[in-house]
Amino acid sequence: MNFWAYLAKRLLHAIPVYIGISIVIFSLIHLIPGDPAQAVLGDAATPEAIQSLREQWNLNEPLWEQFLIWFFNVLQGDLGRSLHTNQPVSEIIASRLPVTLTLTVSALVFSLIIALPVGILSAIKRNTIMDHVSRVIALLGISIPNFWLGLVFIIVFGVYLRWLPPGGFHFNKGFMPGVLSLILPAVSLGAFFAAISMRMVRSSMLEVMRKEYIETARAKGLAEQWVIRRHAIKNAFIPVITVIGLQTGTLLAGAVLTETIFFMPGIGRELITAMAKRDFPIIQGLILFFATVYVGINILVDLSYAFLNPKIEYS
Repeated sequence: MNFWAYLAKRLLHAIPVYIGISIVIFSLIHLIPGDPAQAVLGDAATPEAIQSLREQWNLNEPLWEQFLIWFFNVLQGDLGRSLHTNQPVSEIIASRLPVTLTLTVSALVFSLIIALPVGILSAIKRNTIMDHVSRVIALLGISIPNFWLGLVFIIVFGVYLRWLPPGGFHFNKGFMPGVLSLILPAVSLGAFFAAISMRMVRSSMLEVMRKEYIETARAKGLAEQWVIRRHAIKNAFIPVITVIGLQTGTLLAGAVLTETIFFMPGIGRELITAMAKRDFPIIQGLILFFATVYVGINILVDLSYAFLNPKIEYS
């Protein structure tokens, strides 16, 4: 099977997954207690006004009918409008997305800068002091919740030491203020991912370095650095790429808490605000966006395998 046939097959497989995700998202959101019409109009609203708004938003229709209306609108690119501001959800996502993407990419870059060299060195220098220290650090990174780490960073580096801004997204004040405002949230968000990736890189490297072709390369008299660079690292990265792809989606979802803690105007904080206001169209649109990104990243990860190892065939 060639690349394009495999891509078409994966996209076709994504359709039922996408429909299933849409049904789950819509059903779970409508299980949230509270009437959105009441939430928008307030406690002083008359029953007639609430009823009128419910009819306007099709909230009196059966749930399956509401889903079909929403789903066919989504297929046409219409994610609905905010119940509170009447702003199109697609515009809200587009305006908030740059902040979230900047945060997510920064956290990913930070975690890979830490995880890849430390994981490789930890495997090469197995059972040394460096290996033991890196494993303890990785365990701490996995055990500590990123929201707690973010709060500690704000208190220590933002409030007491005043080295970095404790919150906000300051790229509107210039490049350097923006970069400085990004350090604490990116590190707190990327710490968990760095720890997971570090352990994955280490274990994958150890497994590859026990393969016969590595021993054969050594037996041919190749230098150890050449064997590691040329044969071990490239093959060890295949399972690591899988973890990176999966964790990238997790990073995007983790941005919800990080943006809220650091008061960053991204789609994660918008999601929390929408949930507090019971703004269903925004919640549905944002979660669907997260799911779309997650499915897309997984397809890209699968496609990347053959680039890393030409012996892998699309099937």
